[in-house]
Amino acid sequence: GKMNKDAQMRATINQKLIETGERERLKELLRAKLIECGWKDQLKAHCKDVIKEKGLEHVTVDDLVAEITPKGRALVPDSVKKELLQRIRTFLAQHASL
Repeated sequence: GKMNKDAQMRATINQKLIETGERERLKELLRAKLIECGWKDQLKAHCKDVIKEKGLEHVTVDDLVAEITPKGRALVPDSVKKELLQRIRTFLAQHASL
């Protein structure tokens, strides 16, 4: 079905991104952008709040991950998401033989 085709396409693209080293570059770009826009600091602050709220001895790493992951996604600025998507589109255009 369609779902399978999408998954296959994603796997192919991912493979291509890894092989060409573009995936690492994208990760570096994302990391730099997130530091630049204060994302890391916001998340650190959120972690501290969660720990304060629950008490250090009651918080597990899993708790933190569960709390932080959706928050982290939500806090990524649209401009950063757009830039990454643009990079991937450009990459795909250059490797159109996919």
